[in-house]
Amino acid sequence: MTLVRPTLKLTHRGAMLVLNAGIEAAQAMGVPQCIAIVDEGCNLLSFIRMDGSRVLSIESATRKAMTAATTGQPTGGIAADKALLLAEATSGRMTNLLGGLPLIANGHIVGGIGVGSGTGEQDLQIAEVAVDAFNRHTNGGTPA
Repeated sequence: MTLVRPTLKLTHRGAMLVLNAGIEAAQAMGVPQCIAIVDEGCNLLSFIRMDGSRVLSIESATRKAMTAATTGQPTGGIAADKALLLAEATSGRMTNLLGGLPLIANGHIVGGIGVGSGTGEQDLQIAEVAVDAFNRHTNGGTPA
């Protein structure tokens, strides 16, 4: 019986790579964003509130990252009735808003990114660019 298992951990350098890719994408789009990067345990590793982004998006971006890291799935895909139950059951810590994506390295969830302050589609597009940058460095350039 195995009592321990190997894990991969997202480093602060990895978190900064993802954050910087997200910042560049947001600037190119002209949409200031709040961007949060968490590790697999939902601990905040990096964050920015870009000039002009919405203050309340600080919380939603962080929760999107936490939700993606916890579930290993993009946010925004849960049926509306289940999304409300999810938020209630987790005291609002998990969300179904678009813009959260897991960070996966070699098949292991190592964290998540959450982007908020634009439309849901804009948030998701910026998160996708950041995850693509992460994948180019960790998964040989292929999606996890």
